[in-house]
Amino acid sequence: QVQLVESGGGLVQAGGSLRLSCAASRRTFSSYFMGWFRQAPGKEREFVAVITRSGGWTYYADSVKGRFTISRDNAKNTVVLHMGSLKPEDTAVYYCAARARVDTATLDRGSTYDYWGQGTQVTVSS
Repeated sequence: QVQLVESGGGLVQAGGSLRLSCAASRRTFSSYFMGWFRQAPGKEREFVAVITRSGGWTYYADSVKGRFTISRDNAKNTVVLHMGSLKPEDTAVYYCAARARVDTATLDRGSTYDYWGQGTQVTVSS
């Protein structure tokens, strides 16, 4: 069992930045791919970004590419999502998730992730 706790959400103006953090409970944190997803009101959950176990490879949704950066610190059991040039359409609850599977074909599918945090609200005002 892996417990994930997100923090860092809040209210920010368009064009601003936020840093989301996700802390994991297990020392085997480095065994998991770590992803970020988001869900806006009335919409389905969508993939945002993922990072491999070592942190050597990342993949982003087209909607955030070039604006968001995912990173991890395996020594601290933490994954971070730096969000820049925020837009009102980035408003959502953001979730971090852990994935034991190592195939890369389905990294953007939430159903392939094993553990989820409780989410943190990000609101971008225009």
